[in-house]
Amino acid sequence: MALFEVEALTYYYGGSERPALGGVNLEITEGEFVLLVGGSGCGKSTLLRALSGLVPNFYGGRIGGRVRYRGASKEIGFIFQDPENQLVMTGVEREIAFGLENIGVPPREIKRRIAEVMDYLNISALKSANTFDLSGGQKQMVVLASVMAMQPRVLLLDEPTSQLDPVAAEELLTNVKRMNDDLGLTVVMVEQRLERCFHLADRVLVMNGGHLLNNSRPDDAVIYGLNAGSPFVPPVPRFFAQAGSVKIPLTVAEGRKQIRAMLPDPGAAGIAGHPRPRGTGEWEKVKKSAASPEKLLEIKNLSYTYPDAPEPAVRNISFTLGTGEVAAIIGENGGGKSTLIKNICGLLRPQRGRVKLSGWDIEPQKVHELAGSVGYLAQNPNDYLFNDTVRQEVAFGLKLDHGGPVEQSVDEILAKLRLTHVQDVNPRDLSGGERQRVALASVLVRQPRVLLLDEPTRGLDAHLKTEMGDYLLDLSAAGVAIIIVTHDIEFVAEYARRVLIMFDGEIVADGDKRAVMNNSLYYAPQLNKMFRGFYEGVITFQDALDTLKWCRYEVG
Repeated sequence: MALFEVEALTYYYGGSERPALGGVNLEITEGEFVLLVGGSGCGKSTLLRALSGLVPNFYGGRIGGRVRYRGASKEIGFIFQDPENQLVMTGVEREIAFGLENIGVPPREIKRRIAEVMDYLNISALKSANTFDLSGGQKQMVVLASVMAMQPRVLLLDEPTSQLDPVAAEELLTNVKRMNDDLGLTVVMVEQRLERCFHLADRVLVMNGGHLLNNSRPDDAVIYGLNAGSPFVPPVPRFFAQAGSVKIPLTVAEGRKQIRAMLPDPGAAGIAGHPRPRGTGEWEKVKKSAASPEKLLEIKNLSYTYPDAPEPAVRNISFTLGTGEVAAIIGENGGGKSTLIKNICGLLRPQRGRVKLSGWDIEPQKVHELAGSVGYLAQNPNDYLFNDTVRQEVAFGLKLDHGGPVEQSVDEILAKLRLTHVQDVNPRDLSGGERQRVALASVLVRQPRVLLLDEPTRGLDAHLKTEMGDYLLDLSAAGVAIIIVTHDIEFVAEYARRVLIMFDGEIVADGDKRAVMNNSLYYAPQLNKMFRGFYEGVITFQDALDTLKWCRYEVG
């Protein structure tokens, strides 16, 4: 018997004439691991909310059809994108106890459950920590512990890895899968970074426009996605499908076995560790002049310490950025990446060192004056949204700059970021991915010379990531210098040219992405890991295709 039965579910958010869900039929059995994929705004998060009862009980709106859960609502745990939205206490132990106290669990039982869940998730060392001092990954693990202490039968997760570095994301997903296997926990998860979780699922549900288009096992979902031209296929299976392979592996380990079978014997042919053949690559789109760019941004000996913090958040940072350069800053949660770019855009002021733009120190400039030259997109798009419509939001900064008509510029950026159809909607009524694009449009419409992006792919589906990456390359070709702070390693591999790794407030690596990412333990894309030991330097998807074609022609 199904644990969840969803019959002809249709739902409209309050004030909307467009259904967020349209006639969804679904059954979920106990102990399943179900992965929900689809485009930004397609209804994935709304379906999760309907399963939990948040829709319509909390969000209101109009609902049709039925959602039946064979159990009590307190048995359903929910983890959202941003862990800070679920943390209500300052201490980790008090945070985990909070929910238990609210449902009247006896104190002795509370103490036992806290000990068990912290030990199970290997976070006992955080017992006495302040939740506000934790890294993003640690915060998400505390949220998971708080939910699991309630002993749910069902765990619903809405893009839980979107703000986590690769190590923290892997740890979180490993624990979720372990609880699914060990405890029979039913898991329903929405995720955009599919390379890390596609193979964990028992079933993959593909949604579009509020409708459920496909409901199948992961290997069948790959075939469906490829036949339908869907972008929601992770790099490894997508590579093998485009390479003409009959068998489609889902993981790096399975892919390596298949690579070994597809290529000639590396030892016999003398090709083990062979350098990658040169391909067309993604940088054909960037002007050749970008190879030796004019220095635009200079950071020298920059250090910053937050009030009452015992150690600097960033220390002795020095680097330059030229016109048209696209540099990605990656590294652990809490490593100082966001603090660094806030110092560059003027939101924070260096306590030591200098930031220069075209040779001029930015120190005397006010933030709003600097914003026309240095655009900054923060992690949380809600920080930007205060106007009544998307159009007003995007036009706001331009009107401050020009004080006159700005309609043409607004029309162009709305069209470029595919927001024209929601221009009269309140931005806070949009999906997470749509709000991210609105915030980005409000920055880009001012045509900055330097663009600082903090987790720009957060909440974006695979298709929108590709569009954003292509747009960033166009901006680069026009001379805009871009710094991307992100945990999205696959995006960095495809669209950055230079990679900096930060650890404990310092830059520990800085160079061409092929030099920095190749053979990295944690910061290499999946295809690089798959080709490791066969061919070196495979970073982008096109690299992998070029390598296979070259091998078949030269060696096969």
